Amino acid sequence: MPKLEQTIEIAIDLLKQYRVSDYEISLSSSSGFSTSVRLGEVETLQYHLDNSFDIIVYYGQKKGHASSVDLGKDSLNKVIDAACTIAKYTQDDKYNGLAPKNEMAFSYPELDLYHPWDIDSAQSIELAKECESIALEQNEIDNSEGSEVSSFQGEYFYANSHGLIAKQSSTRHSLHCSLISRRGKEKQTAYEYTTALDYKDLNSSSNIAIRAAELAQQKLGANTLESQKCPVIFTPRLSGGLFSQLLGALGGSRQYKKSTFLLNSINKKVLPESIDITENPLSRKTLGAKAFDSDGSLKREQYFVQNGHVKSYIMGQYSANQLGLKTTANSGGVSNVGVTPNFNGDLNDIIKDAHKCLVVTELMGHGVNATTGDYSRGALGLWVENGQIKYPVSGITIAGNLRDMLLGIVHIGTDIDSRSNVKAGSVLINEMTVAGNTQ
Repeated sequence: MPKLEQTIEIAIDLLKQYRVSDYEISLSSSSGFSTSVRLGEVETLQYHLDNSFDIIVYYGQKKGHASSVDLGKDSLNKVIDAACTIAKYTQDDKYNGLAPKNEMAFSYPELDLYHPWDIDSAQSIELAKECESIALEQNEIDNSEGSEVSSFQGEYFYANSHGLIAKQSSTRHSLHCSLISRRGKEKQTAYEYTTALDYKDLNSSSNIAIRAAELAQQKLGANTLESQKCPVIFTPRLSGGLFSQLLGALGGSRQYKKSTFLLNSINKKVLPESIDITENPLSRKTLGAKAFDSDGSLKREQYFVQNGHVKSYIMGQYSANQLGLKTTANSGGVSNVGVTPNFNGDLNDIIKDAHKCLVVTELMGHGVNATTGDYSRGALGLWVENGQIKYPVSGITIAGNLRDMLLGIVHIGTDIDSRSNVKAGSVLINEMTVAGNTQ
């Protein structure tokens, strides 16, 4: 977008008068809409337009940061002046500074992430209504919490005093349906969604509607369980979160702050040897793909865990400086992480293989301690005996320690959820503590 490129040029020109040692500029602009309907009536129709300008300046190893949503020249000058003032009054931090010039994304591949959707308000309303209408026709579906269609597109620029100006454009579209099922006096809620870079890759409204209904129906007739220890399966919708906890524990900032249960874990075993965790940020037309990180460092394919052993921490330049290591180009987080399946089958196959276990389909609360690895969360799910689902369960808590849980993984299925940035299939853990209803 020429306007944004011009804004970058104006900001760089304005910076010359401040004689900073180095600078970093992040500039983004996004637009889109979201349409929601409930029971056939439009509830919201919103249009979004957002701009953001962030500037970091350095005087030696003093750092100042300021931001604005106004991209006018006067506003840019005020923001730059504010960042410079802040930098002059901060203390030196020997770990501050740009990533090395040879790490910069001066050349990077086109990842095919930009696919605008030419859809108007009337069409988005019709699509949301269609999805909800199909869902409400399904057995035992009593009510709707709404159906929503959304579409966003944006551009992001990063520039710094190495002479780098890098740009990435992307889109994201989605369709969501949330329902209420009923059997007698019992009611349950569930949802399903589809999301993609290209609207042509979205699942159909009928598929989303029927799947949302199935998930809501599946929860009816829930029982509780007696407290016990048993194998636990995380469905693909939830398993990515389990590995996100592992990745967070390998984060550079947690390592140098010594606030992780995986402290000093390079070359140590954290998963069964049949499992790898890789980052594949340069995959074309893939949710989570990215060409460069928020330091401007070129992204690359890499192992975080190989054959069950930690190969690398996850670092941007600042945490790499703290640890005396080389950046892994992960300032701002990981991009398109894949967890290698070690079992040739999906959730149903793992259930048959597990014989007796709890399938967790929904988690509640945030009872995860990243420092100790202690894990305790409310859950809903399905109870399995003799390789078959017997009944849904609710009112339970699952607990363990992440170190034991990760080492206790038996199977990871091939049913990978591609909607997540951390992509994994169903996961069977050999044992967790399940606390049921004590009444």
